[in-house]
Amino acid sequence: MAEPAPADERILRAAMRRFAVDGLGAPLRAVAQDAGVSAGLIIHHFGSREKLLEACDRRALEVTRQQKRAAVTGGVGTMLAQLAAVEQYAPETGYVLRRLQAGGPLAQRLIEDFIANARDYYEEGERAGVLSPSRDPEARVRVLAHMALGSLVLQMPGQGAPMDLEDLPRWMREYTESLTLPLLELYTTPLLTDASLLDAYLAAQGDADTAADEGAHPTDTTSPTDGSPS
Repeated sequence: MAEPAPADERILRAAMRRFAVDGLGAPLRAVAQDAGVSAGLIIHHFGSREKLLEACDRRALEVTRQQKRAAVTGGVGTMLAQLAAVEQYAPETGYVLRRLQAGGPLAQRLIEDFIANARDYYEEGERAGVLSPSRDPEARVRVLAHMALGSLVLQMPGQGAPMDLEDLPRWMREYTESLTLPLLELYTTPLLTDASLLDAYLAAQGDADTAADEGAHPTDTTSPTDGSPS
């Protein structure tokens, strides 16, 4: 028989699920009950609700980083295996949604942490030849992270609306299946049939940059003595 997980790990897993289902204000006694421990043991291991939430943040980032890195470097087989077992990521995904719904500085910090993680595994994907280079890698990472997190916010119940604990895996499966085909198609088959809009935009940006440079550094073709008395 497998050894039971340590108490702090059981608490962390239970907290991710309970916060995903009930929101970040879920009672710690409910987390303790889910983990099979006393509420006092949560304080013993994590110190406070805020510290427990920070630990949940770190776990969500860690799981996402591992999952995404494997997807962009491991090939088709890895991606299909992840899709087949997508329910296992439901607690982390649901927790991230609740953190975003709560808003505030901690939510913004989590968003920036996700972007920093994405920057790393996108660079790995480029080195592996799986992802195309970008004219502006930082902007691309930010746009894709904002799209992914924004889509997540639109999928779950409102901030004060709880979910059934047993319904979380089903939600994760339906959410993933609704996105996988359109996203893969969008990323592999260009939405636009040619590059004329991109070319026109880049040309316009180039003209604007040139005009800005000329405005910042005007060329004075007038002689210092022009217009002055001889």
